[in-house]
Amino acid sequence: MAYTVHQAKTHFSRLLKEAEAGQEVVVMRGKTPVARVVPINEPPELKLPFRLMGAFEGKIRWDEDAFDPMTDKELAESGWGWMLDAPLPPPASESKEK
Repeated sequence: MAYTVHQAKTHFSRLLKEAEAGQEVVVMRGKTPVARVVPINEPPELKLPFRLMGAFEGKIRWDEDAFDPMTDKELAESGWGWMLDAPLPPPASESKEK
């Protein structure tokens, strides 16, 4: 169905209902078609700039002890010594040098 711009502005909700029903609605300026109103059948496919979760399944491996708690010494060596209740004594090599 074809409508002039004035008719389209006046009866816009009718044009939408016709498009939803599957009819092609054309808006004309004079005798020249300028726009087409068509229904959206399904949402557009998302194009993500990154991989989704699960894309690396089976490609990443770790040791069984990877998630075990760290010892106090390992915490201190990794820079997380501030989490310890009491500071660790200095290593034996440093205490002999003093």
